Amino acid sequence: MAQEIERKFLVLNDSYKTESFSHSYIQQGYINSERGRNVRIRIRDEKGYITIKGPSHDGGLSRYEFEQEIPLEDAKELMKLCEPGIIEKTRWLVRSGNHTFEVDEFFGENAGLVVAEVELTAIDDSVINPAFIGKEVTGDRRYYNSQLRKHPFSEWKC
Repeated sequence: MAQEIERKFLVLNDSYKTESFSHSYIQQGYINSERGRNVRIRIRDEKGYITIKGPSHDGGLSRYEFEQEIPLEDAKELMKLCEPGIIEKTRWLVRSGNHTFEVDEFFGENAGLVVAEVELTAIDDSVINPAFIGKEVTGDRRYYNSQLRKHPFSEWKC
């Protein structure tokens, strides 16, 4: 069984852009986004993916995840079946120590929100945070992409 273990952080500034070794444009929608399980369709540049995720454990640190690349045309058709609210973002990849941080810069109704995730090999895995990393928001459901689709950042009262 594939287990995803990750931590999520707010981003303090845009220095991740100059530190990045790669970036890509992502559109994603949800066929199902019920709490405890979701089915996501993603188009990342010119590739399509289907992802199934289970409920979160360990305070939001881990959960079951299955991801499979699918033909781009299938992904485009499946996007038409998704629940309302497509997520659009640019993902920037930044190396730090033995890890790669995925920094998501959101657009549309989530413009202004930038979060970073780092995948771990174990819950107690040690991570060196880059200087642009701010407050940890692991387990805060507001920052889950499936929730940003329903309750976009632009509607938050900070």
